Amino acid sequence: MYDMTKYLNTIEDVIAGGPYQDTWESLSRYTVPEWYKNAKFGIFIHWGIYSVPAFGSEWYSRNMYVKDSPEYKHHVETYGKHKDFGYKDFIPMFTADKFDPDAWAELFAEAGARYVVPVAEHHDGFQMYESEISHWNAAEMGPKRDVLGQLEESCKKKGMEIGASSHRVEHWFFMGHGREYDSDVREPMERGDFYWPAMPEPESLQDLYSEPMPTEEFLQDWLVRCCEIVDKYRPKIVYFDWWIQHSAVRPYLRKFAAYYYNRAARWGSEAVINYKHDAFLFGTAVPDVERGQFADIKPYFWQTDTAIALNSWGYTEHNDFRPAEDIICDLVDIVSKNGCLLLNVGPKPDGTITQEDKAVLLKIGAWLKTNGEAIYGSRVWRRYGEGPTQVVDGQFSDSIKKNFTSRDFRFTTADGYLYAIAMKCSGDGEYCIRSLGIQDASRQANFHGIIRDVEVLGCGEKPQWSRDQEGLHIRSGFVGDGPVVFKLELE
Repeated sequence: MYDMTKYLNTIEDVIAGGPYQDTWESLSRYTVPEWYKNAKFGIFIHWGIYSVPAFGSEWYSRNMYVKDSPEYKHHVETYGKHKDFGYKDFIPMFTADKFDPDAWAELFAEAGARYVVPVAEHHDGFQMYESEISHWNAAEMGPKRDVLGQLEESCKKKGMEIGASSHRVEHWFFMGHGREYDSDVREPMERGDFYWPAMPEPESLQDLYSEPMPTEEFLQDWLVRCCEIVDKYRPKIVYFDWWIQHSAVRPYLRKFAAYYYNRAARWGSEAVINYKHDAFLFGTAVPDVERGQFADIKPYFWQTDTAIALNSWGYTEHNDFRPAEDIICDLVDIVSKNGCLLLNVGPKPDGTITQEDKAVLLKIGAWLKTNGEAIYGSRVWRRYGEGPTQVVDGQFSDSIKKNFTSRDFRFTTADGYLYAIAMKCSGDGEYCIRSLGIQDASRQANFHGIIRDVEVLGCGEKPQWSRDQEGLHIRSGFVGDGPVVFKLELE
């Protein structure tokens, strides 16, 4: 059995000897690294055993044990009764025989990503990395490859930072429905077993005090798993899913943050923690909005995580893919509001990335090759934008079609230039940016400076432009599928 006590003692020693203590007061001294604020665009990867059944979503491991659910019915019809073929029996089928980390890294770099965050452990409890804590990992079973480690090596060669995502805490209840009838989850288990602890699922997953609360044994196991990832792979980002907000987890969150930040300080590195809701005290880590974004600019740095597929984070045979143009507009909107975008792909069980995912990523990359100077390293302007189209505020809103127009603009600044980005190409080549109009006695303008020149990125011809009280008028023959970027030289 793994020596839990020894690792817990190491964690306490690192916390005691570093600049950060496991208190919110100490952790509030954290500052967001500049590289992260400059990167703007990253790739999320949901890949694991759940890609083998490729049905429903990445929650297959839970839903297949929920009686009368589509996944339950599909499982019985396709694989047989749960006591004879359980979730663990998919592991030998997860061969990843075509997994090529260098090819993945090449694709992500072509997409314009500056960081990559693979899911190290999802709710199902299968570690996608080499671990001393549990034998239920991809290095010992299934692919028999250290997926996280190999991706780290390949991504670094392409100049991308590597992160890791842990969804382990939800494993407290994730397999619990399998105890309700004769299934393989009811087999005797102890700490370290694949399905352990399989506790009853809370009636509300937003209840911060739900019973039974995670035990000290489980939370210590959670903590050392997270710290093992830090020590073994030194990720620049650690992403957590939502259930770390539970009241029982809070002391362990503080310990992990202090440990991670102290390790990074000792290594001369930098660290980012992504969290949802109010799991961390504001200012001690970076807030994340799942499948949504903010309607207005924020004074603090934040992240959106969303997926190319609307219906699932992992691969399924019926994924509903979003158009690249919609995702590019989201990226522009998010960056203009002081955020960054973490975009998910769901590879197939053999390790190949779908043609649909590839096509979207390459279109994003092509747009960024031309227009990236308005995104990478940019900062917000005095206002994020203008136009008639309203963005719905908050999580789980990415399925709402925004239908941006050529009258919708977003603003960024970089290297002394102001970038005005039209969210859609105008059909007649005419644009009017009202925020850049000349002030008169009857109108309060937003911009009082001098515009020296206007350039359209990706267009060899100079546009015609003029200013009056209505706005900055631009006429350009540029035609494109995505947002149009106007680079403004100011005096």
